[in-house]
Amino acid sequence: MAELLGIAFTHVGEDYLEAQMPVDNRTHQPLGMLHGGASVALAETMGSVAANLCIDQAKQFCVGLEINANHIRSVREGFVNGISRPIHIGKKTQVWEIRISTTEGELVCISRITMAVLDKKD
Repeated sequence: MAELLGIAFTHVGEDYLEAQMPVDNRTHQPLGMLHGGASVALAETMGSVAANLCIDQAKQFCVGLEINANHIRSVREGFVNGISRPIHIGKKTQVWEIRISTTEGELVCISRITMAVLDKKD
């Protein structure tokens, strides 16, 4: 999905992950604005990648358990940038907040994802 939507990771920090997504024909809804589902796909992609970077991937993996999103403003063109930060990193769950903004810094969407941390089977 990330490749189809043009999602590109731009920075990985000590406690954050950043990505960018184009606002174009791949991510528009019929009225020519950024589709809310595209924002949620960006948020889930970012939260999932961030969560999996915080575990021993030889022993565990993370999957989405719940996601919500509030769509604040519309965008018609350009790019949106997301930043994902942890709210809770536990042994069995993680909670991440993803803020999606225009390149000018205007908030477009705020999302929260809960990740389940599962053990790999032998």
